[in-house]
Amino acid sequence: MNVLVIGSGGREHALAWKIAQSPRVKRVFVAPGNAGTAADAENVAISATDFPALIRFAKQNEVGLSIVGPEDPLARGIVDAFQAEGLKVFGPNKAAAELEASKVFCRNLLRRADVPGADYHTFKDAGSAIRYLSEREDTPIVVKADGLAAGKGVIVCDNRNQAIDAVNEIARNKVFGEAGNRLLIEEKLVGQEASVLAITDGQTIVTLQPAQDHKPANDGDTGPNTGGMGAYCPAPLVDDDKLHWIEEHVLVPTVHAMKKAGRPFQGVLYAGLMITNQGPKMLEYNVRFGDPECQPLLMRLKTDLVDVLEAAVDRRLDEIEPLEWDPRPAVCVVMASKGYPGSYERGFPIRGLDEAATLPGVKVFHAGTALKDGRVVNAGGRVLNVTALGDSIAKAKLNAYTAVKAIRWDGAWCRKDISDKAFR
Repeated sequence: MNVLVIGSGGREHALAWKIAQSPRVKRVFVAPGNAGTAADAENVAISATDFPALIRFAKQNEVGLSIVGPEDPLARGIVDAFQAEGLKVFGPNKAAAELEASKVFCRNLLRRADVPGADYHTFKDAGSAIRYLSEREDTPIVVKADGLAAGKGVIVCDNRNQAIDAVNEIARNKVFGEAGNRLLIEEKLVGQEASVLAITDGQTIVTLQPAQDHKPANDGDTGPNTGGMGAYCPAPLVDDDKLHWIEEHVLVPTVHAMKKAGRPFQGVLYAGLMITNQGPKMLEYNVRFGDPECQPLLMRLKTDLVDVLEAAVDRRLDEIEPLEWDPRPAVCVVMASKGYPGSYERGFPIRGLDEAATLPGVKVFHAGTALKDGRVVNAGGRVLNVTALGDSIAKAKLNAYTAVKAIRWDGAWCRKDISDKAFR
C-alpha cells in the first residue's frame, strides 16, 4: 500500500522511516516533510492543515493509510474530514482530540475517572486567577494555558509573584495566543517526569515502553520550557510494576471515561506523568506520538508499525501479537538553533550529516530543516534529533553525542545531559 504521513518534524521523519521498512508498503509520502523525509520518503508540498488538498492527494495516489503526526490538525478535525471521504486515517477525531486541545477538559475528565493528578482550579480571566493566588498560601504553583501552545503553554512558578506574572503573560499579554483564553492553576508536583504512550482502538490498549523527555532548555532541567530537548527509552524510573499500575489506574480509566463521554478514543494516548513519592500522578495527555519520545521508541520497535496502526484503525488491536522490542536502549539528543525557544535565525548550512550517518546504531531524524540550493539548512527551532542505540543507556548516550559532535552549523547547541537521570 501507499502511506501518507502528515507533518514536518522529527516525529514525522521517524514515522516515515519506520513505515518505509514495512514489506507491505510501496511508497511513503510526507506532507509537507523536511530535508530528512525527502531522503527517506517522498515529500508533498501540502500544509498539514490543508485538509481538502491532503484528501485530494490521498485519493489521487491511492493512499491506503494516513497517519497524522502533530496535534494541531487533529484538534481541527482532520480525522473527521478524512473519514467523511472514506479514507483510512490513524488518529483521534476532533471530539476525542480535545483531551489535548483543552487542559480544562482533560483535567475535568480525569477527575471524573478518578485518575490521580494535581489539585487544580480553572479561570476564565486574569482578574479571578490573581484574586485566587492572592488569597491562597504562597507556595510553588504551575500556571497553564488551556489550549494548544506547541508544548510551551506551561509556566512553573516558585512563588506567588512569579505566578501572577505568568497569569498576566498568558491571559492578558496572550503570549500563547488564543490558548490563553482559559487558565489552569495547579499544585506543583515534585518528582521526575515520565512518558507512557499507548496505542488504542477504543477497546484494546497496547502500551509502549516508557520513555523520559527533557522539557527545560538547559542542563539540569533549568531554563524555559521547550517542545523537548531529548528523550531516552526505556526509562528505568518506570519499572514493570509501575507500568502495570499506570495501565490499570490511568490508561484504562481514561479510555472508559472517553467512551462514556461519547468521545471514543482511537490513536495514541500519551500520558505525561510525574513519578512522585506518593506514586505516579497525571500531568497531562497528548493525543499523538510524543516528539522527541517517538524517535527512540521507533528506533527500538521491531514489530511492523503499519500492522499495529492499521489494526488500531480497524478496531482489531486484540488480534495482534505482542510488540517486539530491540533490547538495546535508545537516546535522542535534540540539536537546536541559537535563541530557541525564543527567536532564532534560519538558513545556515548544516555540515557533518554524512559523517554522523556512518556511525553504528545512529539515525539522525530531521525536525526543522529544509533544502536550499541543494544543501540542508536549519529552518526551525528544534533542528535535528540525533538518535542512537547502545548496549546500555550510557553507551547509547555516548553514541548519540559522538554523532552530535560530527554535526555543525552556526549557532547549533544542545543539552549535554540527556539520559543522565537514568543513572541516578
